[in-house]
Amino acid sequence: MSRVALATSRFALAGAAPSLEAHVDVDSPLLIDELARLGVEATLEVWDDDQVDWESYDLVVVRSTWGYPAKIEEFLHWAHARARLVNPFAVIEYSTDKHYLGDLAAQGFAVIATTYCEIGDDPVFPTGDFVVKPAVGAGSIDAERFAADEVDAALAHVTRLHQSQRCAVIQPYVSTIDEYGERALIFFDGDFSHAMTKRSHLQVAPSQRNGDFRTRQMSAAEAEPEAVQLARELLTGRFADLAYGRVDMVNTPDGWQLMELELVEPALYLTYDDQAARRCAHAIERRIP
Repeated sequence: MSRVALATSRFALAGAAPSLEAHVDVDSPLLIDELARLGVEATLEVWDDDQVDWESYDLVVVRSTWGYPAKIEEFLHWAHARARLVNPFAVIEYSTDKHYLGDLAAQGFAVIATTYCEIGDDPVFPTGDFVVKPAVGAGSIDAERFAADEVDAALAHVTRLHQSQRCAVIQPYVSTIDEYGERALIFFDGDFSHAMTKRSHLQVAPSQRNGDFRTRQMSAAEAEPEAVQLARELLTGRFADLAYGRVDMVNTPDGWQLMELELVEPALYLTYDDQAARRCAHAIERRIP
């Protein structure tokens, strides 16, 4: 029987972190069951546990390694050391840093307007409401929304990010998120699987963005053809035929635009679609050497 390690974190296993950045990973049990039906033994392993014999597994699949931005160098070192990794290390390295948004925009893709305030630089803020977040981050941790007249507070946030040696990402706040949310499109093996609506996490204080709140912000959705087409265009080249991926987009006055390309450890919302866990399991099984 083939053996697969599903890389997770202590936060995702326990659902009790010092901060409120993570909650129990509900996708893994479904995925483990579906892999078993395919004759694959899947085991949850904490990615930064030094006692794990990673090379004893036929494949290591990055799944719920939540909290990795706080240990980004260690995480990338761990991922690089894995001989058989899904998604591949090159994709993971690229998409852990939101500088990739600028790269994709330069390639002509429709990406939400994004500027970077590198450490030591002075920020330039949009004229309307805007968001400031770290270039390496996940789950809205250290992401804050500011009104146009809250420049001082925004500057203080940029300063805090710089003091912790993090580049600040500045984006306009898209008002349609409040009414319609973002559209999250989940793909397996390069094929579209299902869609979710993600309501804004930035309407409440960071201390309230716990697991229960995040769950309430999610719901199944019908995917708009235009959004799916943009996602398909993005998942080409180096991103073609990945085992899994999630494309988060927002509908703007200029059409659909990319918010995040989630290719490291995205929640895949397997509980919202009857066939999603099966699709994910097949995508993993066919990558086992």
